[in-house]
Amino acid sequence: MTVQTVDLTNCDREPIHIPGLIQPHGVLLAINLSNLEIVQVSNNTEQLLGHQPQDLLGKPLSQLCAAKQVDTIQKCLNGDFESLNPINLSFKGQNKSLRFDGIVHQLDGVALLELEPKKLKGKRDFFDFYQQVKGTITKIQKASTMEQMCQVVVSEVRKITGFERVMVYRFDEDETGIVIAEDTNQEPPYLNLRYPPSDIPKQARQLYTLNWLRIIPNANYQPVELIPAENPLTNLPLNLSLSVLRSVSPIHLEYLQNMGVVASMSISLVQDQKLWGLIACHDSATKYIPYNLRAACEFIGQVMSLELANKEASVDQEYKIHLKSLQTQFVESLSQAEYFVDGIAQMDSQLLDLVSATGAVICSEDNCIRIGETPGEAEIYALLDWIKPQLQHNLFHTRSLAQIYPAAESFKAVASGVLALEISKVHPIYLLWFRPEVIQTVNWGGNPHKPVEVQEDGGLRLSPRKSFALWQETVRGCALPWKACEIAAVAELSSLIVGVVLRQADELASMNIELQRSNEELDSFAYVASHDLKEPLRGIHNYANFLMEDYAETLTEDGVAKLQTLVKLTQRMEDLINSLLHFSRLGRTELIWQQVNLNDLVQQAIATLTISRPQNQIDFRIPQPLPTIECDRAQVNELFTNLISNAIKYNDKPQRWVEIGFLQGTREQATSFYTFYVRDNGIGIPPEHEEKIFQIFRRLHGRDEYGGGNGAGLTIARKIVERLGGKIWVESTLNEGSTFYFTLGAEPII
Repeated sequence: MTVQTVDLTNCDREPIHIPGLIQPHGVLLAINLSNLEIVQVSNNTEQLLGHQPQDLLGKPLSQLCAAKQVDTIQKCLNGDFESLNPINLSFKGQNKSLRFDGIVHQLDGVALLELEPKKLKGKRDFFDFYQQVKGTITKIQKASTMEQMCQVVVSEVRKITGFERVMVYRFDEDETGIVIAEDTNQEPPYLNLRYPPSDIPKQARQLYTLNWLRIIPNANYQPVELIPAENPLTNLPLNLSLSVLRSVSPIHLEYLQNMGVVASMSISLVQDQKLWGLIACHDSATKYIPYNLRAACEFIGQVMSLELANKEASVDQEYKIHLKSLQTQFVESLSQAEYFVDGIAQMDSQLLDLVSATGAVICSEDNCIRIGETPGEAEIYALLDWIKPQLQHNLFHTRSLAQIYPAAESFKAVASGVLALEISKVHPIYLLWFRPEVIQTVNWGGNPHKPVEVQEDGGLRLSPRKSFALWQETVRGCALPWKACEIAAVAELSSLIVGVVLRQADELASMNIELQRSNEELDSFAYVASHDLKEPLRGIHNYANFLMEDYAETLTEDGVAKLQTLVKLTQRMEDLINSLLHFSRLGRTELIWQQVNLNDLVQQAIATLTISRPQNQIDFRIPQPLPTIECDRAQVNELFTNLISNAIKYNDKPQRWVEIGFLQGTREQATSFYTFYVRDNGIGIPPEHEEKIFQIFRRLHGRDEYGGGNGAGLTIARKIVERLGGKIWVESTLNEGSTFYFTLGAEPII
């Protein structure tokens, strides 16, 4: 087997689960599950069992154990071995009976039997175990705070084991560790000291979640190799992830020696299947803890793990209640806002208080609302582009932004801490909160920066630090950490905002349905009313003409004039009714979508208007060929005809011109569309009337000025544009001309 040279430059990749070595205080046997044949052994069987390794290899387990014990081991392998360990085993030695704690594991199709010599006589039973742990469990459950619980645990574990120092070591989000409780009679104290992530590499943390207790009775041990080096069943190094005897990384042994620690034991603290921390035990002398006491300590660690959530829930309880109250007020105010983004912006102080931030930003595609102290708008959008891929469950947070996003170095004074929330993916809207840099002094257990040693061959090697006394460091670029309850409040806020938005969307949908129904009723009424008015109106018109024809000689000149006026009024009223009928039909006529070449359509409209107004000399300009689009030909023809007709009509210049063109823009997701325009050099429109001109029958001039008309043309134009999914507006300068812009919702073809 090739032995890999390991130092701190590659300790994160060190294969610590397959060292091929064990600690010498026990024996390891690898067994074929199918026939209980011994296929691999540790090279210390002669010292502890009185058998040479070669005498055991390839032999059935029954050659070493009595039939009753083999049967017990077999049942353990077929059952829940974790709950059945340890098995009481005894073997005949040369002069005496050898008694062992047998620990059975099963992994990768291979059974491991580990044997640790019993140090104490007598059989330990459940009642002994119960007496050891019942008082400790009661104290853990009665502890009112996390600090009290941790202090109870270190004191009780020290009483049970006799270690000189017992600590609770908690991992923070940045994977640094901190000692939060300690019971010791040794100097110096390690309480509140921090340790870098490299002290416990990633693969070691993984093994701590698989194997809850780890013991090293003597850090100065000579490791024992396995024979053969590779498992014959797999032709691979034996996986010792679950082994209690597994040999320790040379780096870790050097680390312990530098600390002055000879014996150590660690108990995992796991919350939500993640390593929360460790109960760490140290001693300056060799110390072996029997399996039954280790089992009691492991049970204490498991009970403490279950209690972690309860104790953490009690932390900052008043602050959590305050946050909940703020959240409720925030959502209540938001639900009353007409548009929720504007509603959020109006609650600036509440938004900051929600997570104790000093700045916040509400970002949408085309808007950036800044509250309090924030980076500049360009910096915010760049930061947001970087954050989007980092989001997990719509959230991102850090207290040291510049360390992972170097561009933040320039604004770390206001935004070293960032908490980001994605509210919607469909219409991208984000909330970002900021906290400023807080210069801190961190107490480390020794210098966390690994020293470089020059080796004999001139190579460099990073080594574990040799001093673990207080070492202080000034840390910059970090904000106060975001508390778990603040992150939870923001996560919950996302759901609450979505609820408000959905409710507002339902209300808007109901209003739209009601508005659509009202519009349909209005269109129907306008159609019926105008249609029914035409018949009596036609009768009035005809009878007025009859009176003038039949009684012209009888009527005075004044009477004839009044009848003539009546005829003109009926004609005007008929024009208005026809326009109203046409307007109502626009909403009722089914659209016929087809590809339309706008060049041909506009040229036909110009030709028609030129024939009907031969006296008007107009310069028609089309700067570039118009595109082909998908639309309703008849309605778009009427649209261009109305706009070009108005451009001709409302022009008093000696040299008149009308320009028809388009502008190309970009829609969401880079979909192309066009903005069309009809521009003239006519009389223009006063600014206060630019919206009124689209109202039906609204004329800005006298009835007979500029060729007359009933004021329905622009109203019809707007109706057509809106039916085709677009919008229309005007830009005008009085006495210089007007430009009517409009978009069409259809996709362009060319």
